[in-house]
Amino acid sequence: MRSVKPDAWLIRHGETEWAATGRHTSRTDVPLTAKGEAAARALAPVLAAHDFALVLTSPATRARETARLAGFPDADIDPDLVEWDYGDIEGLTTAEICERGPEWHDWTVWRGPLPGGETVAQVGIRAARVWAKVEAAPGDVLVFGHGHQLRILAATAIEIGPESGSRLLLDPARLSIVGTEHEVRALRVWNRDA
Repeated sequence: MRSVKPDAWLIRHGETEWAATGRHTSRTDVPLTAKGEAAARALAPVLAAHDFALVLTSPATRARETARLAGFPDADIDPDLVEWDYGDIEGLTTAEICERGPEWHDWTVWRGPLPGGETVAQVGIRAARVWAKVEAAPGDVLVFGHGHQLRILAATAIEIGPESGSRLLLDPARLSIVGTEHEVRALRVWNRDA
């Protein structure tokens, strides 16, 4: 009998001021808003009812604070869970970026360019390293991360390519679960309120 792969429970960090206003936030360490803190606390009862063999978090304060408020202050910090590095567009909104000129008119983070930032493929490589840790865990894994990075993580898990994360919307402080059916990774839950 084959062993069942662990489920990965994915939590995007709670709301920040930059996320609420549509600013692209990767390296900038922006704190949670009061609403983001409340949403992180609301996750605690749902998460406490499940046993996790491993809990991982991005090193960013907003992810670590979400983990703490959700009941996991000792989550292991994983540098592969940092948000997609947006390079020179850090802190800008999509509207501000599209105003840069005609060549930027249809810009999205998924279509780039991201001068000085990472490619979606580079984020996908980091995602694959996270999945190796999940696969090695003796039970289910809880992951606290970021919007684009978790979307790429899920797309990588279900083998549709990191760029397909563009099709997976993910709101702050929401629960998603990547499970397994017949040893193949599949989305079990996506973007659910606690």
